[in-house]
Amino acid sequence: MPKATSSDPRWDGAERWGHGRDYREFHLGDIHTHHWGRTITEADAILFATQTLAHNPLYLNREYARANGHPDMVVSPYLVLAVVVGLSVEDLSERSEAFLGMRAVDFREPVYPGDTLSATSRVVSVRGSASRPDNGIVTWSTTSTNQHGRTVLELERSNLFRIRDAN
Repeated sequence: MPKATSSDPRWDGAERWGHGRDYREFHLGDIHTHHWGRTITEADAILFATQTLAHNPLYLNREYARANGHPDMVVSPYLVLAVVVGLSVEDLSERSEAFLGMRAVDFREPVYPGDTLSATSRVVSVRGSASRPDNGIVTWSTTSTNQHGRTVLELERSNLFRIRDAN
């Protein structure tokens, strides 16, 4: 299929629509409910644990997990973290220039295969960059819950954005 260009008559009058938000679209206190949920399967959990060499028997051995008070194998918290951040990318950071890091990562409840995670983020800081005048930094607080409404993860993360029409 040929690539569409602005001179392609099929696109006359069409506006280019991009995912994500620009820096100026974030305001302190805004709440973003991320529209995709994600069910973590047993295959997800085992594959992640083996590929990341996380050979903790809680992540790979159902009977060991049960003997240690869990109803099933536990999903690696790092998979939970990756899924939750992934749920928020389209709404928050898809147009950012750089990921600046996370802090206050709090794994609140274990996640088990079959759990469905959802996430909501709140803007906690919007500021200009001290060292890069054409850039701004946005920080969000994200909370993830399972299908029972129990909080499984809380975190803060920040991204650097180019400020459009700066100067």
